[in-house]
Amino acid sequence: MALVKLAEPTDIGELALIKSLLDGNGIAYVVHNEHVSSLYPGVPFLTCSVMVEEAEAQRAETLLSKLALPDRGEGPRPA
Repeated sequence: MALVKLAEPTDIGELALIKSLLDGNGIAYVVHNEHVSSLYPGVPFLTCSVMVEEAEAQRAETLLSKLALPDRGEGPRPA
């Protein structure tokens, strides 16, 4: 089971939206550094990452693209 990075939420509110969306659609995920990143919000090297199984990545990307998240100028995500 290979995991791929789905998103790097910028705050706990955005993380909660992503987790809720994945939970509601039955997509398993892992959040790396979930609690460490909330200790020091805004510190760039302490961000959390939402990881999903490679087989579910495309479906999760499609669902995530429907959320109205702030544009951080990152451009399109790789397929």
